Amino acid sequence: MLKRILLLFFVCALSLSCSEKGREEATRDHFVDKLMRQMSVEEKIGQLNLPVAGEIVTGEARSSDVSARIRAGEVGGLFNLKGAAKIREIQKIAVEESRLGIPLLFGMDVIHGYETIFPIPLGLSCSWDMQAVERSAAIAAQEAGADGISWTFSPMVDVSRDPRWGRVSEGAGEDPFLVSEYARAMVRGYQNNGVLACVKHFALYGAGEAGRDYNTVDMSRGRMYNDYFPPFKAAVEEGAASFMASFNEIDGVPATANRWLLTDVLRDQWGFEGFVVSDYTGIQEMVEHGIGSFAEVSWRALDAGLDMDMVSEGFLSHIKKGIEQGRVSVKDLDRACRRILEAKYDLGLFDNPYQYCQEEKVPGFVFSPELRKEARSIAADSFVLLKNDNVLPLRKEGTIAVVGPLANTRENMPGTWSVAARLEESRSVLEGIREAVQDKARVLYAKGSNLMAASELELEKRSTLFGRTIPRDGRSDAELLREALAVASRADVIVAALGEASEMSGESSSRTDLNIPQVQRELLQALVATGKPVVLLLFNGRPLTLEWESAHVPAILDVWFGGSETGDAVADVLFGAVNPSGKLTMTFPKNVGQIPLYYAHKNTGRPLPEGEWFQKFRSNYLDVDNDPLYPFGYGLSYTTFAYSAVELSAQRLKREESVTASVTLTNTGGCAGKEVVQLYVRDVVGSVTRPVKELKGFQKVSLAPGESKTVHFVIDASCLGFFDSSGNYVVEPGEFQVFIGPSSRTENKASFTLYE
Repeated sequence: MLKRILLLFFVCALSLSCSEKGREEATRDHFVDKLMRQMSVEEKIGQLNLPVAGEIVTGEARSSDVSARIRAGEVGGLFNLKGAAKIREIQKIAVEESRLGIPLLFGMDVIHGYETIFPIPLGLSCSWDMQAVERSAAIAAQEAGADGISWTFSPMVDVSRDPRWGRVSEGAGEDPFLVSEYARAMVRGYQNNGVLACVKHFALYGAGEAGRDYNTVDMSRGRMYNDYFPPFKAAVEEGAASFMASFNEIDGVPATANRWLLTDVLRDQWGFEGFVVSDYTGIQEMVEHGIGSFAEVSWRALDAGLDMDMVSEGFLSHIKKGIEQGRVSVKDLDRACRRILEAKYDLGLFDNPYQYCQEEKVPGFVFSPELRKEARSIAADSFVLLKNDNVLPLRKEGTIAVVGPLANTRENMPGTWSVAARLEESRSVLEGIREAVQDKARVLYAKGSNLMAASELELEKRSTLFGRTIPRDGRSDAELLREALAVASRADVIVAALGEASEMSGESSSRTDLNIPQVQRELLQALVATGKPVVLLLFNGRPLTLEWESAHVPAILDVWFGGSETGDAVADVLFGAVNPSGKLTMTFPKNVGQIPLYYAHKNTGRPLPEGEWFQKFRSNYLDVDNDPLYPFGYGLSYTTFAYSAVELSAQRLKREESVTASVTLTNTGGCAGKEVVQLYVRDVVGSVTRPVKELKGFQKVSLAPGESKTVHFVIDASCLGFFDSSGNYVVEPGEFQVFIGPSSRTENKASFTLYE
């Protein structure tokens, strides 16, 4: 009887929820229908137009031009306008001075924080902590929302396996499962706090040929669906409000005008109900791709399912003419306009167009000590300890030499795409270390070298755009080196802050040489030659090639670009206040010739035998083995962990059943720590070839010294199948291997059989 009552209650609650949703949709539909009946063709087209507001630092709009267009109903939204008061002023023009008073969307590239900056996304993903990822997005949305922003061009969920591509810094790495979880967390964080997420770049953008930005992409449908589409599909399932089309082509048609991608897959297969915006001048750039005139590519984009035109103004210039010539359907225009209006309705902008302009809240909330404290904690958990020969953690005693061009620069700490950051209000690494040790240790400093050698001055300028420069020292590199060695001679331990500057990764920042710049490497080699313990603090927005460093430097801590609180977070980890727990989400190659290199590869018919370097007529190189320097999932701790053998709850199961895989994890070291326990699955025999391993689960576990915990993973059909070339999910019977361990290299496994 109780079960029946509970079931009846559940059905009634579900019915009520569905009816409420239906009423909300009916109300929205009625409102939008009524508004659109009042709109002219020009005003509908205007809703699809997204111009840039102005220069981000000053936040000043191109007032006469943009304001006049807003009054005429030719603008649907603006981006890169900063400040609640300025946004209120522009919104007032739209609401009170245009014919229909339709409010604007205000967007910004809030990529990994607004003013409180979190680690670059690649670094953030290395925390493997989706609650922290979601929290970072929530804080970013709360800060940006208070300052007038209602829409962020984030998250970027492009899977990439080529670190030459600079934009790997903006994504969550090489694995579709992990990037999917990251996508879900970011969408929740933004949209549960009132800011629209814009999932980008749809699609395949991370697979550009030669790792060169904006370049051609060509791949099979099977690889699309299994490796590159899953994070986007996950974002749709999480309710993402908007998508951004990518610059690259797919099957010979740029994504911005690719109907198969934007309509057949995104809407018809996945059920996406939001709107799609182009990337910056994405429509106009299709002329260079060679698929038509500016008018023709604008028409093709609207027909394909693109709803909003960022900056190109192709819709504004050519859609009305296309309608008059019969080249554009009014139905397509209405469809796109409706999607933009629905997004504004859902945000509540028609009820209160100024709700995001909370000038009174900003001073005490944005970049507040409480939020910065959270950013500091999250940053420390993103750092990856790559090597430690009993050097770390450091003691707060003696003399510490802090050396390197990245040791005393505040501007580079937040990393690329931190457009709203307060660059001068965060501590550098040097300042963080001095604050941490106070008077317990002596801290010496030397720059040691410029970012690059004088002969690379032009490259250095191109690598440090957007004001994130490291000023060149008036002294020669030889003089800087002599000073560094003199400082090092007086120290007990050396901390070398080296690597890339923040803008050496990010958009249009591809590199073919992934070494630490040569002048910095020479500095590091000289420091190691002193015989003093050296800690390499590695700043980077991508995997670098570190064979020499790995072989010769006693300790390497990859700190990425940790955000506005980098200096203090680095000190927390260096001195052991925080035990590092980050794990790599991209493979580190030994050299550029191995790229693309990723763990979830497939075997050839002539795979290289396990542990071998070279055999004739096998899939290998003549000059280096096939193995990475540091594999996906790798990361050390100040403590050690032991894994038991994998145990399965069953050895045989049907397709509709599940199996539980378990290991017991023990902290065998001397301090508390966190371990990312990783689950991988292999489909041993399939109708199509399958990867040697695929990540299907992970848990971050905290253990005290000597403590043990049994970690369980439930494996069901969602972990065992793959997508065919039409996007259908297929689960085939047969043998499956289950791996659980500390990285993708684990061989701790058990097997089960799936049968019909």
